[in-house]
Amino acid sequence: MTQTTSQTMPRDSRPSLELLREVVRLALAALLARGHVLFEDVPGVGKTTLAHALARTLGLDFRRIQFTSDLLPSDVLGVSVYRPQSGDFETRPGPIFANVVLADEINRAPPRTQSGLLEAMQEGRVTIDNETYDLPRPFLVMATQNPLEHHGTYPLPESQLDRFLMRVTIGYPGREAERRILTESSVVEPVMGRLRAVLTPMQVLHLQQRVEEVEADEAIVDYLMTVVERTRATPRLRMGVSPRGAIALYRAARAFALTNGRTYLVPDDVRSLVVPCLAHRILPSGVSGATLDAHQQAGHILESILDEIEAPV
Repeated sequence: MTQTTSQTMPRDSRPSLELLREVVRLALAALLARGHVLFEDVPGVGKTTLAHALARTLGLDFRRIQFTSDLLPSDVLGVSVYRPQSGDFETRPGPIFANVVLADEINRAPPRTQSGLLEAMQEGRVTIDNETYDLPRPFLVMATQNPLEHHGTYPLPESQLDRFLMRVTIGYPGREAERRILTESSVVEPVMGRLRAVLTPMQVLHLQQRVEEVEADEAIVDYLMTVVERTRATPRLRMGVSPRGAIALYRAARAFALTNGRTYLVPDDVRSLVVPCLAHRILPSGVSGATLDAHQQAGHILESILDEIEAPV
């Protein structure tokens, strides 16, 4: 377990509403790409609200799991309970059996519980007492962790961070956005009560299939591969992007294009997804682990690599 750090969250220079819209598009793209998202942010910036709102507007089931130091894998995945009346065992599914699962403060749970969740994310199924059960489809895990307070936590190692398609930061809202949050917080009917589903789970599954149909010109694929290759060659990085990371970027970029109403990739799709998809998969030289400082350095290095590569026209 690590100690409290003095790091501060970065600020983004873009307008607050533009940044929030991009975060929503990234979360939607992760869902359509059949991936998962890790939100690294301070408490109270809207991570739970985002996950709940996304599920409600897409007509999906939503569950929230508060991770604590005494949480067991069975508390997440489910357990078999003996019924003395019948002499049989009854399987009681855990909260992971939902379309959208919010794993709140995932780094507060012990490694065994983290591994159980991450295995379910990877496989799309869980095993309870030698019986295998498929998870609902579509399936999205939105995990959160506070990057500034590490006392009493179990940080995710790099190999487990790699299981997340994206690592995203929302940040603090701008002045006008926060004014709107304050005024709407006093409304009698909660915001969630005013949201209505605009899609069904079957339509979401159809959109996931359409991601595979998004066309990618060879020049854009070469552009993506060049970015990945630069991460493996630069001395600024101790660990570059793996083939799995390249696949994740390609899949996420195609889903991001679909969220923007296109059936083909453009260079900006790749550029927009490089930092969210790759920064947590690389390790800058001179850092010891996947800390907030390391993630920020990785993002700056990726941005400089993008500036060095000419995008196809």
